[in-house]
Amino acid sequence: MTDKAFGTFFLPGPTEVHPDVLQAMTRPMIGHRVAEMEELIGHIQPRLQSIFRTTRPVYISASSATGLMEGAVRNGALRRVLCLVNGAFSERFFQITLATGLHAESLAVEWGQVHTPAMLESALASGSFDAVTVVHSETSTGALNPIRELAEVTHAAGDVVLLVDSVSGAAGADVRTDEWALDFILTGSQKSFALPPGLAFGVAQPHILERAMQKNDRGIYFDFLEFERNILTNQTPNTPAVSLLYALKAQVDRIAADGIDNRIERHRAMAERLWQWCDEKGLEILADAPHRAPTVTAIKSPAGWTGPKLAAAVKQQGYSIATGYGRMKDETIRIGHMGDHTLDGLNGLLEVLGRVLAR
Repeated sequence: MTDKAFGTFFLPGPTEVHPDVLQAMTRPMIGHRVAEMEELIGHIQPRLQSIFRTTRPVYISASSATGLMEGAVRNGALRRVLCLVNGAFSERFFQITLATGLHAESLAVEWGQVHTPAMLESALASGSFDAVTVVHSETSTGALNPIRELAEVTHAAGDVVLLVDSVSGAAGADVRTDEWALDFILTGSQKSFALPPGLAFGVAQPHILERAMQKNDRGIYFDFLEFERNILTNQTPNTPAVSLLYALKAQVDRIAADGIDNRIERHRAMAERLWQWCDEKGLEILADAPHRAPTVTAIKSPAGWTGPKLAAAVKQQGYSIATGYGRMKDETIRIGHMGDHTLDGLNGLLEVLGRVLAR
């Protein structure tokens, strides 16, 4: 990818990767149990903690985020799980929970909507659940769940933990792991972090580890006790993706230089510009205004267009956007305004999209 080409790939994951970050991956291999690796992870770790706004160690997993979704359930849930479902990826969290053999119930709302604290409070009133799964930024719909308030309701219900998927949220949307008392939160490398796919990051509070100790079925690859033990010595429990760690170092340094607050504000500015543009063009956004993710927007396909047809037309003009996801493939398009994209770059896309729609 050349510098000239950068800024045209607006999928909501994988998002575009800066050339400097890609170049960092070309360094030679190193052993993963040597001092040089520990120095590398030791450099990365405090910068990850700053992004997650936590004093807890941040786990680094050589997997997609789906792996840590399973790990969240295997380590953090005991018997009965309430799964908040409002799109394709929250449905995935539900299906993962069922696959682990735990009792799971779905509290579902329409795609594009979010779960309110009142909904959750009512569902937890029975006192039968010990864990709740939720997707912070639902990439299939562009809806942003109010995880701070949902965490408050979860904890008020007793010994219940909130397991948060923030795959298209963290590093783009505001996430305050410790302040909001998020019990476990995970994300992937390929969205707001603007890295290649293949890494996942997670933060577990100490009581999640206490729960993990009670379980004999937490597995091996995503055993949080092993993640915790290893990260405290700047190691990973399994063979790390060395080249991706080089990219991660380069990117967390770039994020630190910019400042996480500035990064979040840039994401918000891009989102608001897109929402304003949609209003001007008479295009309907799937998620309601108070609950829209600052990282990805799902737009209902205008008359005469399907998601694939519109995405293909934009592709012919040199830009990439996404169709709708799953059962909404034809009904929507999705634009990922996240990672290292800029307001100027987004305006370039909107100019092209406007010309396509005017045909």
